[in-house]
Amino acid sequence: MSNIPEGYKQTEVGILPEDWEVKKLEEVGEALIGLTYSPSDVASEGILVLRSSNIQNGMLSFGDNVYVKSEVPDRIMVRTGDILICVRNGSRDLIGKSTVLDNRANGMTFGAFMSVFRSTYTKYLAHFFKSHIFLSQVEQHLGATINQITNASIYSFIAPLPPLPEQHAIAEALADADALIAAQERLIAKKQAIKQGAMQELLTGRRRLEGFEGVWDIRPIGELLKIRHGKNQREVEVSDGTIPILATGGQIGVAATPLYSKPSVLIGRKGTINKPQYIEKPFWTVDTLFYSEILGDNSAKFLYYVFTNIDWMQFNEASGVPSLNARTIEAVEIACPLPAEQHAIAVILSDMDAEIEALEQRLSKMRALKQGMMQELLTGRTRLI
Repeated sequence: MSNIPEGYKQTEVGILPEDWEVKKLEEVGEALIGLTYSPSDVASEGILVLRSSNIQNGMLSFGDNVYVKSEVPDRIMVRTGDILICVRNGSRDLIGKSTVLDNRANGMTFGAFMSVFRSTYTKYLAHFFKSHIFLSQVEQHLGATINQITNASIYSFIAPLPPLPEQHAIAEALADADALIAAQERLIAKKQAIKQGAMQELLTGRRRLEGFEGVWDIRPIGELLKIRHGKNQREVEVSDGTIPILATGGQIGVAATPLYSKPSVLIGRKGTINKPQYIEKPFWTVDTLFYSEILGDNSAKFLYYVFTNIDWMQFNEASGVPSLNARTIEAVEIACPLPAEQHAIAVILSDMDAEIEALEQRLSKMRALKQGMMQELLTGRTRLI
């Protein structure tokens, strides 16, 4: 007995509505090869070359730009509605990532590790290229050894195509979801900017909280906390422990015994030295990650925010892998209020962090909901028409 619902059919991409088609991408559009250029072609201005770094969270981004001064054929100057796809990258996770180009990309081109797909079905296909249906085909093509997809690969991939009115309805619904996500991202960016401004004011004493007055002392960090070395985790690491073992990149295991149990500021001794961490629960750190012992009534959270406001790379003491010395950290001088004001400032900034974290959690849920919508709409499980 068939498990296929009435009105549906079995296809190469799964069960689809009977009135949907399945086509190879070569039947519905054209894939273009990107520009090959040499280091001598790169300039501080000219024609912007879109690369994988110009795709952030599925959106067009201009935070990391490269320009060329050479002439570029009209054929590979991008157009509004082109779908930009990463086809080759040192990080395999980026291969297949895409975004649809809007009018901000006019007058730009794209690099050899990228491809552009042009089609009359752009609004619908822009979402298809971000779907599990497309990305799973990319993963199957890459296999264990291949580190790129080619235009021939793209042409061979297949896509479910509903009738045009349903394509438009699906594209509109998913575009509405994208708009909500973009609005949430802008709100988070605004809140982060507000917090950054508050840090600059509160951590320097330019802005004082109500009830506090008096001049702040300039003191070396070593008068407020002591930098301590992490230790080898081999003797304490277990499979069922509850104590996190931390390195500069994050948690690397669990231990049965803590190295330190009070609130602490952590900072890299070697490797990543410019990303301080804060922890309140018991922990263990390895040798590449310093922890701190807070002196007296000083606020660990306040000092953490101070640490994040310092450019630690200027204190790098190695020509190779970045390194910090404990005595160097303790010698850095900062403006510091009395503990009561430290704690009050830390509460304000912590509340801002909590608000941003809540907004980021909502953003994650919105992205997950959109993925669910795509799975439903691009397979015809949910019909809009």
